Amino acid sequence: MFADIPVDVGIVYEGERIRKKDMYVELGGPKVKYKFELFRIKKAEEIEDGQVKIIGPDITELEEGKSYPFGILIEAYGKDLEPDAEGVLERRIHEYCNYIEGFMHLNQRYDIWLRLGKKALKKGLNTFKYIGLVLMRLFKSEFPIIDKIQVTFITDPKKVEEMYNEALKIYEARDRRVLGLKDEEVDAFYGCRLCQSFAPTHVCVITPERPANCGAITWLDARIAVKIDPKGPIFEVPKGKCLDPFKGEYEGANEAVKKISGGAVTRVQLYTAFGHPHTSCGCFECAAFYIPEVDGLGIVHRGYTGETPIGLKFTDIADATSGGRQVDGFHGLGYLYMYTKKFLQADGGWERIVWLASELKERVKDAIPPELYDKIATEKDVSTVEELKEFLMEKGHPIVKRWKAIEEAKPPEAVEVAPTAEVAEAEVAVPEGAPTIAMPTPFGKFILKNVRIRAERLVIKRRGTSKHEKS
Repeated sequence: MFADIPVDVGIVYEGERIRKKDMYVELGGPKVKYKFELFRIKKAEEIEDGQVKIIGPDITELEEGKSYPFGILIEAYGKDLEPDAEGVLERRIHEYCNYIEGFMHLNQRYDIWLRLGKKALKKGLNTFKYIGLVLMRLFKSEFPIIDKIQVTFITDPKKVEEMYNEALKIYEARDRRVLGLKDEEVDAFYGCRLCQSFAPTHVCVITPERPANCGAITWLDARIAVKIDPKGPIFEVPKGKCLDPFKGEYEGANEAVKKISGGAVTRVQLYTAFGHPHTSCGCFECAAFYIPEVDGLGIVHRGYTGETPIGLKFTDIADATSGGRQVDGFHGLGYLYMYTKKFLQADGGWERIVWLASELKERVKDAIPPELYDKIATEKDVSTVEELKEFLMEKGHPIVKRWKAIEEAKPPEAVEVAPTAEVAEAEVAVPEGAPTIAMPTPFGKFILKNVRIRAERLVIKRRGTSKHEKS
């Protein structure tokens, strides 16, 4: 099927990483504002079957080591192909691109990031036409309902920008279809393991009120995916018994994640960033992070390059929550999730959100309760945790009442620790639902439960070794 393609094509190349020093060219990615991939269902007469178009420079006309605006448009026809399947088919672009030796594809929709390796170029992968041929053959092979298909690659910057803005409107229209559906109203959820080549222990549990982290697959999309590709990466998840309706824990979801993760993850709670939070791969649109000093959550989106109040950038926060891990207080999520009533329900929902990147805040403005909008800070308002705390008090954010409630719930007697005391193990009684922060260190893991610590000097000793001191 791929004898005329100069590099190998197969599932074995899924998960291949092309490092910067090994890449010939980068398409899209964090340095580029305009990039997209789009799948459209068209009429038969609108498709020239097997055609690959290139609008702008081809691969060998791009300068080595540079990053470029980039777009992929795939158009298809099938007499049994429904327009509602566009989002499902579009998400498979990620998978099929990664089948190509020396060609890496990350993320989705308006946030794609592709790299072509130098070795692949030397082997002859020197035109987008080869990539187009691979995509068309794989789509037709796995989806027999596709009768005709054509692919267009766009590298002309002006054309990419123009089509990018059109694509955003299409994505939004698709997403809005699912709003209004409730988790309680359906008999089954869905799972997606499309990103397991990059995060082996990750599986997305998709519900009407919790779309996939990547934002590309809603519950309706997943239902269609199972219908047109029963053996594909998206599968039905029986809900089973509801173990905790507030945190969003379901017997069926637990069984699914345990099976797909090989036992690495045994429980998942869908509506919280603490306890047993939903895992993340690396394709999530946004990431929530806990700010212990104010007992609130911030959210930063992919593409934000500044620092958050805790001094971390998006890339740092993404590293903390990606790879299929469950890390308290770090949580990958999609934009659409923020529009649902289940959004971080067990953590307080929007009343627990204290900071948003300004671009993100504007984008989800209509999801934020009007009375909270001006009370949530951005990087334009504060740059440190101390400034954030002052902002929240000044604006009267609901989190301030939470501080008072926690203060009142503290034990009547406080225990003071000498400044140079060795820290062994401490357990503090806290109110139900209080957040827990686990901090890995060279000496083991410290678990802090609603603790405030003031010390001029802290000395930690490892038995049988030298002192490690932090002032």
